[in-house]
Amino acid sequence: MKLRQRMAGWLLPELKNLAYTSAGQGRRSQSWLAPSSGPNNALNGNLGTLINRSRAAIRNDPWAASGLEKLVANIVGTGIKPKSEAEDDAFRKQLQQLFLTWTDESDADGQLDFYGQQSLAARSMLEAGECFVRFRTRKPGDGLSVPLQLQLLEAEFVPSDYNDDLKKGRKIRAGIEFNAIGQRVAYWMHKQHPSDYTTLDTAGLRRVPANQVMHLYEPLRPGQLRGQPLLSQVLLRMFHLDKFDDATLLRQEIANLFTGFITKPSPEQEKVDPLTGRPIVYDLQGVPMVAMEPGTMQELSPGEEITFNTPPGAASNYPDFIRQQLMAVAAGMGLPYEVLSGDMKGVSDRALRVVLNEFRRRIQQIQHNQMVFQLCRPVWNRWLEMAVLSGAVSAPEFHRNPSQYNRVKWIPHGWAYIHPVQDVQSQNMAVRSGFKSRSEVVSEQGYDSEQIDDEIAADNRRADELELQYDSDARVQAQENPVTDEDKTPDEQETAQQK
Repeated sequence: MKLRQRMAGWLLPELKNLAYTSAGQGRRSQSWLAPSSGPNNALNGNLGTLINRSRAAIRNDPWAASGLEKLVANIVGTGIKPKSEAEDDAFRKQLQQLFLTWTDESDADGQLDFYGQQSLAARSMLEAGECFVRFRTRKPGDGLSVPLQLQLLEAEFVPSDYNDDLKKGRKIRAGIEFNAIGQRVAYWMHKQHPSDYTTLDTAGLRRVPANQVMHLYEPLRPGQLRGQPLLSQVLLRMFHLDKFDDATLLRQEIANLFTGFITKPSPEQEKVDPLTGRPIVYDLQGVPMVAMEPGTMQELSPGEEITFNTPPGAASNYPDFIRQQLMAVAAGMGLPYEVLSGDMKGVSDRALRVVLNEFRRRIQQIQHNQMVFQLCRPVWNRWLEMAVLSGAVSAPEFHRNPSQYNRVKWIPHGWAYIHPVQDVQSQNMAVRSGFKSRSEVVSEQGYDSEQIDDEIAADNRRADELELQYDSDARVQAQENPVTDEDKTPDEQETAQQK
């Protein structure tokens, strides 16, 4: 009995360790450093270093720069554009036209339109992990269609290491002020970029109310206050990979140098080149140099020898090694390897479709969670409020029921067809089968269905006035090729029989 208890005591710790082998403390895991840290302590001490190294990689590493540009191009494209869903048709068209006019005036720096600011905000978010956008209210006399502009600020404007406890339960964590119930009420910002060339008073911080600031970042853990740069997981790998690739390039450059060494039996220097029979030529340091010409055949003096260098070349598995490392870099950036590198070797169109569908799902997630919810939605609400208050649009019941005016659908830039004919046919079948609306198909391509309808109607009117007929005119096709029962879907045939 005692022996059984002693054996159970021996086995119990082993069974605990076997439950999770990754939690073992044996020889294989002794060097595994995994500190316990909250969602903010892990970043606060390292965020500045991560941001600086991320920006250095994007400035100097072509893979980092290319990956960032491709992500921004896929997330924003030519812009994530609004489509008002207000009930009144006249008000909706007026709103769309007014917003289109304001997009050219939105930048407080006057360099980009609103959709260019979307691209810059997305780039800043990926590069540094976050971006701040301030609402800048303007005076009616400034000549803007709506007295509102946007100012983009980099992550360093809000110091991540600024923490303080204030009165009445308020506190500042990572430069963000919270009230007693944990709501964001203000951001503490530098007046200018703390790392710019301008002489600054870095100790002076300004308190900016939270309703004037949009914080664009992707929380990776509940309670995370600041963003994490996109390249955080692969920065060290890319740094060493770049050094390795540069060393290989230098080695190949040295290997191309055809260098020979002449060994003489005596240290006495001759005045005649043993290879050419001509006087010896000296370099700037006084070292004799031997010149060679094609077809030279020269006997050496007794005791003289010539030795040529044989530097090693690139390893035979060098391409496979680089490919494997770039696959890891692409995985860390959330990009398919084929998109990052442009290497389509051995990839079929079906496999490429699977890869792109997975990539697009991730892009749609960022578009909805960050770009639309954190940036576009608050911009539309504030812009509409300022448009109503300034009298740019008339909305008599806005203060009582703003929801009937500010409903909006944000339409991202559409994806290009992988198989144009097949994709259009499948969309046509989906609409005719009732699986989706024609407006949804148009929205998926990044267009406004109302604008498309207006353009089609205008084309038809112009064609009728000029007595022109085109194959694209559905009215002509309907007259020449009337729809038969065989062309109708089963639901359409049943409805026709009932009538």
